[in-house]
Amino acid sequence: MKTNFSLGDFDFTLPDELIAQHPAPQRSASRLLDGRTGTMTDRRFADLPDLLIPGDLLVFNDTQVVKARLFGRKSSGGRLELLIERVLPAHAGAGLEVAAHMKVSKKPQPGAVLQMDGGFSATLLGRWPNDDGPLYRFQLSDDPYALMAQFGHVPLPPYITHTDSPEDEQRYQTVFAKNPGAVAAPTAALHFDDAVLARFDARGIARTSITLHVGAGTFQPVKTANIADHVMHFERFEVPPATHEAIAECRARGRRVVAVGTTTVRALESAAKFGPACDDTNIFITPGFEFKVVDVLLTNFHLPKSTLMMLVSAFSGHAHTMALYRHAIAQRYRFFSYGDAMLLQRLSSST
Repeated sequence: MKTNFSLGDFDFTLPDELIAQHPAPQRSASRLLDGRTGTMTDRRFADLPDLLIPGDLLVFNDTQVVKARLFGRKSSGGRLELLIERVLPAHAGAGLEVAAHMKVSKKPQPGAVLQMDGGFSATLLGRWPNDDGPLYRFQLSDDPYALMAQFGHVPLPPYITHTDSPEDEQRYQTVFAKNPGAVAAPTAALHFDDAVLARFDARGIARTSITLHVGAGTFQPVKTANIADHVMHFERFEVPPATHEAIAECRARGRRVVAVGTTTVRALESAAKFGPACDDTNIFITPGFEFKVVDVLLTNFHLPKSTLMMLVSAFSGHAHTMALYRHAIAQRYRFFSYGDAMLLQRLSSST
C-alpha cells in the first residue's frame, strides 16, 4: 500500500460542464454514489435513509453562511471587495471588528477609511492575526452581522460563475443552519430536506450537530509538491457536550457515527485529538491519519489537488477514492458545492 503521496497523486481532469452552477431543483433530488464497500453503486440521495442502520448517529454542521462579501471604494475612488472571514470579539473602546480578505488593485494603508456600498464605512486597522497575517483587520461603523445581512452578498465559491441571486441565498444554506459565521456552506448537508430528515427519524437514526464556521481557506489551493509542507488555515468550531454524549451513546449501542461533510469530520477528529478545550483548528488530514470518531462519511465531490481530496483519500483509501472519481466523471455526476454526493466508509470500518 502506498504511503508517500505527492500533490499530483490527488489530481484529476474534470470537464467544465460537470461543475454544477446551480443546485438541483429539489435538495434531495441529487445523485448519490454509494462507495462504502469497495464497489460503486449509482443511487439517488433520497435513498440515503435506507442505507443507514437504525441506531446510527448522523452528525451535521449547523453553521450558517453569512452574506460576507461586501463592496466599496477607497478615497481615491478605486473599487474593492471585502470577504469577512470572521467577526472578532469586542474589547473595551473598540467595538466589533472583523478579519477579512481584501481584493483591491493597490492596498490602502492602516487608518484608511473605506466607503462601502450601502453607506457605511470600514476603517483599516492592520493585518490579522499578526503584522504578517494573511487577513486584514477592519472596524466597521455598525454591527457587522447587521451590515452583512442588509448589504452583503452570498460568498459563492470561485468556480461558480454567476453573481449571487435569491436562489443562492436560499439554497447555499442548509435547512438546519442556526449559528452564523461561515463564508462557505457545509455542502454535503445541502442535500437534506425536511422530508428526508423525517425518514431518518422514522427509521430510528439519531441526529446531533457540531458547529464549524467554514472559512475561505477551504478553497485555498495546495501549492507544495510535498503535501506535508502545506500550512492549513484555521477555522472556529465547537463540539457541544450533548454531541459528545450522543456519540458515547451511539458507541454503547454498537452503531456508527456518520459525519455529514468533511467539516464535521474536521471538528470531531480535532476534538478527539486535541481535547474539548480546542476551539480553533487547522487539522490537516492526509493518508495515514488515524480516525478516532467517524465511521461513515457523506461528502460532495471536491476540487482536484485539494486538502479535501486528501481527507477523503485518508478516510476511504486513495486508490478507491480515485476510482470513485473516475466513475463519477464517466457517469456525468455533478461536482463541487451544488453537485452530487457520495457515501464512504472508513478503511477499518465494517459494512
